[in-house]
Amino acid sequence: MANKKENKKLNVTLVKSTAGRLVKQQRTVEALGLKKLHQTVTVEDTPAMRGMIRTVSHLVAVTEG
Repeated sequence: MANKKENKKLNVTLVKSTAGRLVKQQRTVEALGLKKLHQTVTVEDTPAMRGMIRTVSHLVAVTEG
């Protein structure tokens, strides 16, 4: 059997407000599970999540965890 990939996690923190941002960016932040400033959520490290994070990279801080 092939070795199982270890599920890596990313900690995503909202550091800037979504007020006045494009609707697409606001919805992406909501889809990540972020509602308030300085809130941190843990998400799996997948290509889909990386794409979402890249879309709002100027609004969030990301650490591995």
